[in-house]
Amino acid sequence: MDAQKKRFSEVLYNPTEEEMYDREPLMAFSFYLSGRNNLLLATLDEIIENLDNGFSAEVINQGGAIQKASDLMWFWTLGAYEVIRTISQAKDCFSDRFSKRIIDLKKDLSIARMPSAKMEKRGFRQAVNSNRSPDGWNIEGKDLLIGDPDDFLSARNLLQKYDEVMSSLKREDVIKCHEESY
Repeated sequence: MDAQKKRFSEVLYNPTEEEMYDREPLMAFSFYLSGRNNLLLATLDEIIENLDNGFSAEVINQGGAIQKASDLMWFWTLGAYEVIRTISQAKDCFSDRFSKRIIDLKKDLSIARMPSAKMEKRGFRQAVNSNRSPDGWNIEGKDLLIGDPDDFLSARNLLQKYDEVMSSLKREDVIKCHEESY
């Protein structure tokens, strides 16, 4: 996540189009989607901060920080899945290297998304228990356990994977813009 924080803390100046694309390669695909990705990255940082504060040694769930992380994680999962779905549908706009990473990330996001968004098991038309907590807690790991309670994922691992995959995008990975995928 250090690369993301560096990007957001850079001094603003009037860059050329190529400098913008080098700094934020997703812009070469779509300005709109790049903005949504930046929102997801900012929310990702807020979730991590709430998990760190909420699971502090002093008092578990200080000021509802864990609940805030849980709520934001639900929204983040839905948004992240849609950004990644859009990219994967336009895979001919990206390098094979990046497209392979997106497919893997999309699979993980769908494991978390299906039980939360559709309240059913991924790949089956079978309900997930709706009389449950939105997520489990890993107190030692300061983490939320998300998705299907029978097949949960680590929120921290999913957030980190998203950050790593999206931060790995380079300008040369973007072959054409979104509109050219149709």
